[in-house]
Amino acid sequence: MESQECAGRQGNGAGPDTPGGPGTSTGPDTPTAPVELDELDRGVVHALQIHPRAPWTLVGEVLGVDPVTAARRWRRLEEAGLAWVTAYPRLTDARVVVTGVIEVDTEPGAAEDVAQALAADPEVPNIKLTAGGRDVVTSVQTRTLDDLSRLSASLFRPIAGVRSTRTHVSTGLPTEGSRWRLRSLDAAQTAHLEQAATPPAPTGATPPPRWDGLDSRLLELLSVDGRMTLRDLAASSDATLTTVRRRVAALLASRLLLRCDLARPLSGWPLSAVYFASVPGQYLEETSQVLSQVPEVRSCAITAGPHNLVVDVWLRTLHDVHTFEAHLSRKLPRLTVADRSVVLRTVKHMGRLIDRHGRSVGVVPLRHPEG
Repeated sequence: MESQECAGRQGNGAGPDTPGGPGTSTGPDTPTAPVELDELDRGVVHALQIHPRAPWTLVGEVLGVDPVTAARRWRRLEEAGLAWVTAYPRLTDARVVVTGVIEVDTEPGAAEDVAQALAADPEVPNIKLTAGGRDVVTSVQTRTLDDLSRLSASLFRPIAGVRSTRTHVSTGLPTEGSRWRLRSLDAAQTAHLEQAATPPAPTGATPPPRWDGLDSRLLELLSVDGRMTLRDLAASSDATLTTVRRRVAALLASRLLLRCDLARPLSGWPLSAVYFASVPGQYLEETSQVLSQVPEVRSCAITAGPHNLVVDVWLRTLHDVHTFEAHLSRKLPRLTVADRSVVLRTVKHMGRLIDRHGRSVGVVPLRHPEG
């Protein structure tokens, strides 16, 4: 049955043009979000962090609730912009996408305008307003190093208020946001979902060596709603259900990742910081692997530049900015943190437009550069 294979949303017609759907905005100050999540909400989110396209029958079984109840809780969270599932290119494979981190210095008072101007570009999936040695930190995704050079040179040229930029090319990504967990489920529940989440080897035709139009269209659709049903994907991409089923399985096995994100203020880790650090080259791989196991670390990029590590962390209090750095110094004495910036506001998060309360209020669909 398709409902078991694709695990799409059941009974929810919200979409890019539906009020409350992922492509609409309720406004930055609309009080639509509950103050906090209860245990069932957190359990649903954690389950989808492990298995983003899990059937509601499986989620209900793991959580001990009716599947309809689990689906209804998810719809409420999603429509309020509190949680969402996104698909994006597999960032750990440079054959799929080349990534970089760009620091932006702006004219006084221009940071917000610069960030909003960048937000419309699908090649800039993440944008943070920061305090410290830079005003804006962005991540970019391109097809090749040449495209990254072109983007770095041209992206900011028409934007008023940009004073200077610095680009860090990512040469590795030991960990990124899809691996972060809310840690609400117990070991048995987690293991059950992890076993079910292991994708079967795709059968039949595999994606062509280069991304084609269907691949790019499926990425675009799944970046808006990572739980879109196979039937809806087929209707929106003008492809047959059989072709879409086969292609989605192949893409998720090789080129795409899925992740379930939660509005950060509700995660228990309401603050964020970016650390620019270095370690001697012979210890780089070992250090990055240790960093990937630290609970506060959301992502860790190995970069070519004045710093060879850019570490994005979530923290509980402002005081933890220095407490966490001291912890890293004790745990990794060879690591030198050269600079750090507190994130004042996340403007865009893997294509999602984020309001001042941390909620998703819109989406700029991701597109692979070959599409």
